Amino acid sequence: MTVMPMFPLGSVLFPAMPTALRVFEERYIVMLSTILGDEPPEFGIVLIERGSEVGGGEHRFPIGTVAQITRVETSEGFIGLIAQGDRRIEVVQWLDDDPYPRAEVRTVDELEWDEDRHRALLERAEQLVRRTIARASEFVEQQWPADIELSDDPVQACWQLAGIAPLGALDQVRLLRAGTVVELLSALIEATEGAAEMLAMPGLDDDDFTALLDGE
Repeated sequence: MTVMPMFPLGSVLFPAMPTALRVFEERYIVMLSTILGDEPPEFGIVLIERGSEVGGGEHRFPIGTVAQITRVETSEGFIGLIAQGDRRIEVVQWLDDDPYPRAEVRTVDELEWDEDRHRALLERAEQLVRRTIARASEFVEQQWPADIELSDDPVQACWQLAGIAPLGALDQVRLLRAGTVVELLSALIEATEGAAEMLAMPGLDDDDFTALLDGE
């Protein structure tokens, strides 16, 4: 186990996926000043279960991903940073938030790839996710295009598919918890098929789709 600075967010970060953050709260500015001298500079990201990103006191999911900072830019009123999802972590114990959120964490085992067993399932998931992104883009602008290039590393590609699929945060947390490639891809297919079914509902508009993804 190790003690790691933590950044609870209203979104999920997957391994092999980038994230862009605007840091303006004093506690996270202090956190950045502490870790930017590390090699690599990194912190954990977990999804907020209940509460707000601002001010503290929120309830947090125990599964998360280490974010490694790749770029930092300063602007008036905030610090912008780009980070890349690295390994998964599980929170063993939350520590005091003074001066910023910290937790004892353990690294979650990496997924093991078997070309013969997993390739067909990955291809099926990729086709479904790309098709569903294209359909979803007819309702709301999507963060990722349907033809986005994936990593040549198959495990990274699995995580990237989970990250670009048009799913809500609770579905994403479920995917992040996966213990095997089969579990991850099977859950991804199931959740994406559910999203595709919503997109096929008659009379669905962009507000309806956004609300359904958010579980409203």
